[in-house]
Amino acid sequence: MPGEILDNQGNGEASWHWPAIHPEARKFAALSAILCAVAAFFAWETIAWPLGALTIGILAFFRDPQRVTPKGDSFIVAPADGLVTLIREVAPPREMTVDDGSGAPVLGTEPVTRISIFMSVFDVHINRAPIGGTVRRSVYIPGKFLNADLDKASDENERQHVMIERNDGVLICLTQIAGLVARRIVPFVKPGDIVAGGQRIGLIRFGSRVDVYLPQGTQSRVLLGQRIVAGETVLAELGESRFVEGVCQ
Repeated sequence: MPGEILDNQGNGEASWHWPAIHPEARKFAALSAILCAVAAFFAWETIAWPLGALTIGILAFFRDPQRVTPKGDSFIVAPADGLVTLIREVAPPREMTVDDGSGAPVLGTEPVTRISIFMSVFDVHINRAPIGGTVRRSVYIPGKFLNADLDKASDENERQHVMIERNDGVLICLTQIAGLVARRIVPFVKPGDIVAGGQRIGLIRFGSRVDVYLPQGTQSRVLLGQRIVAGETVLAELGESRFVEGVCQ
């Protein structure tokens, strides 16, 4: 199915299948499985059963399902699975607004809409590109490990900024933010790489958050409290600015 084109007219084939497990899981699952096997060998059931459950949990955490990404020149798709916990007008990250001497473009300093997506340990943690284009910047910043649900986590936690430029010059910045449990951000791309919208660009281990900074003149079309799917949910359309409300039920 990877690379297959599907549409809203019923063309293509779709079927359920077990999601793949990302290779990053191997060392964690192997260690847990070995400890489980040792505990089982010595009949330490009170230890073996929890270790067995932990092994399954690790494999589930690192699942990497296929996604069908809507194609459209104006679409900005969700970079992460999870819950929309914050939608605010804020200044872009300072690291993306200053010239670093590399010749890469910079964001303006005017406030833009930031959408924050919180990922629990039960969500898929593979992150995806919100648009297609060229990775212009990737900046890692060490920091604290506050609850990723807090607004100040955007400025104080360990994080990685990624800036992508479309062919027409439109810039989008996303920030991977480590949380209370997450202690490692694993990037898959580097400056100069060309990515497609919805392509895998990294992961965060064990609970975290992703912020997306929309271009000026573009507002969110997802709602606060909405659950979204990486690579599939359309967060916004470039240049679209309209009020949307929903009902919690």
